[in-house]
Amino acid sequence: MPSSRSASPTFPVSEPAPRGTRQAAALAFKIVLAPLLVAQALATRRRAPVLPEAAGPREGVFGADGTVPIRVLVAGDSSAAGVGVAHQDQAAAGHFVRALHRATGRPVRWTLHAKTGLTTRGVHALLVAAALAEADVAVVITGVNDVIDQVPTRRALGHRAALADWLLASGAARHVVFAPLPPMDRFPLLPEPLRRVMGDDARRHDAALARWAATRDDVTHASFALDLDAAGMASDGFHPGEPVYRVCGEALAAHVAGLAVA
Repeated sequence: MPSSRSASPTFPVSEPAPRGTRQAAALAFKIVLAPLLVAQALATRRRAPVLPEAAGPREGVFGADGTVPIRVLVAGDSSAAGVGVAHQDQAAAGHFVRALHRATGRPVRWTLHAKTGLTTRGVHALLVAAALAEADVAVVITGVNDVIDQVPTRRALGHRAALADWLLASGAARHVVFAPLPPMDRFPLLPEPLRRVMGDDARRHDAALARWAATRDDVTHASFALDLDAAGMASDGFHPGEPVYRVCGEALAAHVAGLAVA
């Protein structure tokens, strides 16, 4: 698995490079390889199969034992929409809802708002246009399209902050959970060096998100590892398959179950 140091100057392990230095080195690497990266991105887009979003209901109640349900909103991009599997039961939302019910013993009232191709800003617009019910927790799965569209890390973080603040202020959620960005340098579809560049960008976005969330009481970053390989991915080599969605859903459920609002 390529490391972020592969696109930067080598520094002693005991003296890591300052964050600004690493970002400048990464930018220089992109500029030098820009013609190749653009060509690879266009070729990858042309050859990538277009998979549909998962079928099935996008809202419901799972479990009915008479106790007060946990109300959850799941929102995001194609990974939230379940691209790569046939039905929402196999997608992140389905695994998340069932695992949260097992972890808490309470019914889960859930709603999913997601659409392929959305950046974080696009997810925000989607939710503003929707008629959202009140939720205890909003789980946001986004970020890959920010990386693809080359949204700068600071700007992408600002879009996440705006989304979280709107969800909280509007009463759509009492707490916002952001899923981690996946290790994009493990996506089978992406060729090198595009894969390395996307992976480095995703790590920077995720690290910034984690640092920011740590300063908030009403927002958390659900940190968990994903071991992506061809067997666990969808047929397009870009989206998760059910094994990855299961890991994501169960990890997000464990995180939400530990929150005071759940």
